[in-house]
Amino acid sequence: MADIDVRPPRQALSAAGCLLGLALAVAARPAAAQTASTEAFPTPSGSAELYRAACASCHGADGAGAEPSAVAFEEALPDFTECSFATREPDADWVAIAHEGGPVRGFSRMMPAFGAALSKDQLQRAMDHLRTFCGSDSWPRGELNLPRALVTEKAYPEDEAVLESAIAVQGAGSVQNQIVYERRFGARNQFEVVLPFGWANRGQAEGRPEGEDTWVGGIGDIALGVKRAMLHSLRSGSILSLAGEFILPTGNEADGLGKGTVVFEPFLSYGQLLPASSFFQFQGGVEIPFDTEKAENEAFWRATLGTSLVQGRWGRTWSPMVEVLAKRELAQGEPTHWDLLPQLQVTLNARQHVRLNVGVRIPLDDADVRSTEILFYFLWDWFDGGLSDGW
Repeated sequence: MADIDVRPPRQALSAAGCLLGLALAVAARPAAAQTASTEAFPTPSGSAELYRAACASCHGADGAGAEPSAVAFEEALPDFTECSFATREPDADWVAIAHEGGPVRGFSRMMPAFGAALSKDQLQRAMDHLRTFCGSDSWPRGELNLPRALVTEKAYPEDEAVLESAIAVQGAGSVQNQIVYERRFGARNQFEVVLPFGWANRGQAEGRPEGEDTWVGGIGDIALGVKRAMLHSLRSGSILSLAGEFILPTGNEADGLGKGTVVFEPFLSYGQLLPASSFFQFQGGVEIPFDTEKAENEAFWRATLGTSLVQGRWGRTWSPMVEVLAKRELAQGEPTHWDLLPQLQVTLNARQHVRLNVGVRIPLDDADVRSTEILFYFLWDWFDGGLSDGW
């Protein structure tokens, strides 16, 4: 992934809020006005007036940023008219940095904390005006980027690299993994490459000593997919996407690592914000094999309910979730198989762009032949910085 354009940390720091300008504006006021009181920075109540009074000196009246020479910065200030950048993060992250300073999200101390001089409401009003600099409503807002579940695919187009694993804890045993690479393009679109690999126990093989099982491993069926957000609304808190994947027969069918035929998988994904920092996600679709003698048509649907809990006021985020998973071969008399998947996602670093999720997939039917699995993933949202940044 050497071609990934990861935004430099210092530029991301400036971009995390318009509020370095706010700090300068506070410093320019008489000393009597610079107290710990949130009333210490009397400003107009309107968001535009607040932005112009406190932010425009650095970030420009139009949000495009002042020249570095004018503000003694070594680099160009962020351009908040650039929708691809300005829409990705939720207001809460930017306000956290403004209130507590850069280190709260793993940025430099060059970004000062001035929550004592400006109230959270004042910071939010400045953010409200900053949001108007992106002149297009085609870009889904970062608030709709819900926590990623272990199986249910979310609707938000994303830039992520994810290592996923599933370990069977019953039966013969298996370890199935996949590397997922997602890259956003345009306002609403994302392409995805999935590289599966793993190992499975095939039991006693002829010629092997008694009690010694045979394990096979290798690459599975590689998938290529595209997703597009069809509808999104911050007002209603909802986002709906359509996607399609082609799963290629790159795995060894004889070893159980592939289906031996191309499979087309169209699906839709839906996300909904709920009260109290909770959320609901749904994914439904079908698997359509090109050769039905090697694989059956299959329908699947998945639903996730969860919430996000912040440790302290601005700290680590914990997102407990539970998924209900169902699939059914589209043939007469075939049963629907159900699984329950409780899980917990946690942000690992201060910037919150590196995350871990761990859960247990429990079969609700045919438990004698379908194994319980431990699932987990390690996620890196690479648009927000390098893997080693923000700790």
